[in-house]
Amino acid sequence: MTAFSVVIPARYASTRFPGKALADIAGKPMVVRVAERARASGAKAVYVATDDARIEEAARAHGFPSIMTGSAHATGTDRIAEAAKKLALEDDAIVVNVQGDEPLIDPALIASVAAALEKSPEAEVSTACHLIRSPEEIFSPSVVKVVLDARGFALYFSRAPVPFARDAWASPSGRQGAPEGLPCYRHIGLYAYRAGFLKRYAQLAPSPIENFEALEQLRVLWHGYRIAVAISETEAPPGVDTPGDLEKVRKLAVRP
Repeated sequence: MTAFSVVIPARYASTRFPGKALADIAGKPMVVRVAERARASGAKAVYVATDDARIEEAARAHGFPSIMTGSAHATGTDRIAEAAKKLALEDDAIVVNVQGDEPLIDPALIASVAAALEKSPEAEVSTACHLIRSPEEIFSPSVVKVVLDARGFALYFSRAPVPFARDAWASPSGRQGAPEGLPCYRHIGLYAYRAGFLKRYAQLAPSPIENFEALEQLRVLWHGYRIAVAISETEAPPGVDTPGDLEKVRKLAVRP
């Protein structure tokens, strides 16, 4: 079984939903619900990385260790990198970044992303995806797609419909679905890293493709590192970006 740790980046000052990490879901703060799912994945340790004392207190009150990190981090990956440094993890240790707004995440998916990295020594990062068929998702810029090579490594991530079915979609009227066999995958924003790579990540300059697509993972590919991708047979459950999302998740959550 793959040995890995989970670090959950959580901040209070979310732009679209301040304080969402502490939003109640069936009697517990959302960040705690995420940590419980992470613990069920078989992780040897689960940590909450935050810059807010209220989140730290909530995590510790429910038995999850918390790591206080700086408040100036531009991304969750930067926060994870600081946490890994404070934990003094070995360079080959696997760290899974589970976002603090994914209270319904499948524990098996977390484990599969960690396993994908362990099985791919050429990769420094791993992530996940699932096949999509809905034309609304394929052509939506809010849905991130990933193109894979023959060995399951990411070639590119994009908000555009890739790979583009030239003949089937030659005219807008033909864009009603995906032709049979089109390997169009929706990216799932779950990542595993080698701790040694996290130390180097902070030194990598942002890339032009990352800036235009607004996709941080493109920085990894731009600088020549490889990302292994686990293909999930099922879609990822919804996360929480807005108060409206929270209400939907509350209805799906199972009360203890």
